[in-house]
Amino acid sequence: MTATTWNTDRPWRGIMVATTLPFREDLSVDHDAYAEHVAWLIANGCDGVVPNGSLGEYQTLTDAERAQVVRTAVEAAGDGARVMPGVAAYGSAESRRWAEQAAEAGAGSVLLLPPNTYRADAEAVRAHYTEVAGVGIPIVAYNNPFDTKVDLAPDLLARLHADGSIVAVKEFSGDVRRAYEIAELAPELDLLIGADDVLLELAVAGAVGWIAGYPNAFPASCAELYHAAVAGDLETALPLYKSLHSLLRWDSKTEFVQSIKLSMDIAGRTGGPTRPPRHPLTGAIETAVRTATEKAVANGHH
Repeated sequence: MTATTWNTDRPWRGIMVATTLPFREDLSVDHDAYAEHVAWLIANGCDGVVPNGSLGEYQTLTDAERAQVVRTAVEAAGDGARVMPGVAAYGSAESRRWAEQAAEAGAGSVLLLPPNTYRADAEAVRAHYTEVAGVGIPIVAYNNPFDTKVDLAPDLLARLHADGSIVAVKEFSGDVRRAYEIAELAPELDLLIGADDVLLELAVAGAVGWIAGYPNAFPASCAELYHAAVAGDLETALPLYKSLHSLLRWDSKTEFVQSIKLSMDIAGRTGGPTRPPRHPLTGAIETAVRTATEKAVANGHH
């Protein structure tokens, strides 16, 4: 078994899809459609799912909805180890409660942002991860300095790993140079691709997993791309990457939720509406996403 393959010992590896969440027209959660989507992703080459991330619009969910999404994912995945719920919250105690809920539901790991209501310093970040790590479920740190204003730089990640608080990091900074520094400072910390549009660069740099957005619409093609990239098969990976990149870059833009849901609709899946304050795409952005998606479909991506 290769280091980049999902397994029950390290269930955060492989392709873990940050799932979109289907809403009905009245914007209630369609748990049946979500269960079908989770099962479909796994049947089409993905290793597991990450519910209640930003792509799953967790900030707009009630506590009851958020808890049910985790339970639905665990049941639909067929193996709770294939589920990595997002447990971000305003306070460390609340994040810990969501980690406890994930563990009780049978999830294999959780994804945790640093404190994101203010620019927390290193000691506050360490205390936050230590608190949630007390639950005992493996924690994947999520570095998204653009939205959180807190940067989990390589030296801080190394300290978090040395604390025993994290097993991996979802790296969304876009700075692929960090992959090599992380490997030097914390060689046992698993690097996971955090943004679709730097997949190839981070795979070549040693990533062992991908917390992914666009497999929601094109799981089979994205799985082929990931496996070729982490295997160093650039002859296969590079043409695929170039073919998909006009889509993958939308995972890193402000409108990523609406973009991926629109792509799903065009590709024959159920993307559907988003909850406010997100509104449907219009104008040039909608045209760009639609054009890139239709091109991907015409090129046989699925």
